Amino acid sequence: MLKLYRLTGIVSGMPRPSSKDRLLDAAADVLLSQGAESLTLEAVATRAGVSKGGLFYHFPTKQALVAAMADRLTRAFDEALAQAGTRPGDFLRAYVEATIPERHTTATAPADRVTAALLAVLFVDPAQLQPLRERFAAWQARLVDDGVDPAAATAVRLAVDGWWAARLLGLGSPGPDLHEKTRRYLMEAIDRAAHD
Repeated sequence: MLKLYRLTGIVSGMPRPSSKDRLLDAAADVLLSQGAESLTLEAVATRAGVSKGGLFYHFPTKQALVAAMADRLTRAFDEALAQAGTRPGDFLRAYVEATIPERHTTATAPADRVTAALLAVLFVDPAQLQPLRERFAAWQARLVDDGVDPAAATAVRLAVDGWWAARLLGLGSPGPDLHEKTRRYLMEAIDRAAHD
């Protein structure tokens, strides 16, 4: 248990991140600060302040490290989607909410930048994309079964995925006013599809 102290005493107790989580955080830091080409096991061990042996205990190869990073990202997305209600279109709404922020931001938030860098690493080793393909297939299957027209659900998902990629890659994503209007348009489209 990690305890935080102030001059007045213990502020709160929180679990200490596991060694594995610390290593995954260190790998994300390397990606953010140095780019995908610098993601080496040695760089991650150095950033985490552990020996190579300590790193190898959890991740014997770079591929194992990248797979764990991808798994952590998809689990976080799955957790966000798990908050969906049971009304028609709720899963699709959760998909939009988990992917596109309500307010305009540049894709420089750590999660966006890590995702972009991680995708770059995944493309280097296409076999590492298989788990991601499986998650997208599961999300698509769930969207088709969300109580709205499957074509409408798929159109919204593809628009959101394209928007997500445009934000991450800096490919002409909308400015603040248009961002909010476009997101609202998609949410209203889901509401219309849920009532048809």
